[in-house]
Amino acid sequence: MSNLIVNSFGPIFIGIGATLVFDLWGSFLKQAFKIPSSNFCLVGRWVLYMPKDIFKHSKISSAPQKNAECTVGWIAHYITGILFAVIFLAFAGMDWLWHPILIPALIFGIITVSAPFFIMQPLFGLGFAASKTVNPMQVRIRNLMNHIVFGFGLYIFGLLFNWLI
Repeated sequence: MSNLIVNSFGPIFIGIGATLVFDLWGSFLKQAFKIPSSNFCLVGRWVLYMPKDIFKHSKISSAPQKNAECTVGWIAHYITGILFAVIFLAFAGMDWLWHPILIPALIFGIITVSAPFFIMQPLFGLGFAASKTVNPMQVRIRNLMNHIVFGFGLYIFGLLFNWLI
């Protein structure tokens, strides 16, 4: 298979796959332990307020709902997963697609938790690293676990992609 196809399709494949693993993990936690999963409808609401130059909310859950916010949120979630995969491969190198290694993927998963901690949660009105939530440490641990699982998903789908090519 040509390098152009591998380099173009690989990041999309592993980004979608790692995001799917993230979502399956959330579904498992919800079913097995009644731990609520991430609400991507709020992500959609946030995105849909951007054209009105509203990027920061005092409390996103109190902002009026927008049409199609759940659809937009899920699309944004998967696009973010693809972008994270592109960034990961920019640092790990495209050779990683030919020889996936677990540790760099897990480390990158841990690094990606900075996005909700320092961007999403403050802009949603939840404070830095969920500091304004009822149980910030619980939210932080759950976020960290989810993003480690995302890193594991990068590795699993890296292996799968390598097997497919």
